[in-house]
Amino acid sequence: MIARLTETATPHEVAGIIKEVNGALVGAFPQLTELVAAAADWTRARLTFEDPHHNPTFDTWTRLAAATRLLRDVQEELEVAEDMVAACPAELSDPKYRDEVPVLRTRELLSDALGDDVVADTKPSAAQNPGADRQRAARASSPHAATRRATPSADAMSEPPATAPPPRSPRTR
Repeated sequence: MIARLTETATPHEVAGIIKEVNGALVGAFPQLTELVAAAADWTRARLTFEDPHHNPTFDTWTRLAAATRLLRDVQEELEVAEDMVAACPAELSDPKYRDEVPVLRTRELLSDALGDDVVADTKPSAAQNPGADRQRAARASSPHAATRRATPSADAMSEPPATAPPPRSPRTR
């Protein structure tokens, strides 16, 4: 599917791909949503509020509850997007307008995440190396990507810069 979803694909082709994905997810997506909701409910049964400054169980429940809501939103958004894609123009816009909106695709192949059988039509050619593609995508999206591009020495690639901020702790709400 990814191989068919190019910049030059027609709106009808893209809408068909999204419809195909929605169709494939009809059974799996609700099950995934319910699985995450069940994990949130499991966590909820273990909540205590005895220490107001330290409550990792509540933080876990909060994340699982948010993930459940997001999964439900994704289902709805994909259904709406399927209809909206058909209204998009078939012609490519001027490239200067594309710079206003970030690229979302990481270039990681779905076969890496879902297995080769699921997405056989997107299998890379023998000349490509999925591991190298994944590493390039990770490096490009890294917070230190600009630093590495500016100083492509071997030292810059092997160690983070000395001025790198400490690792961030997990977000809590």
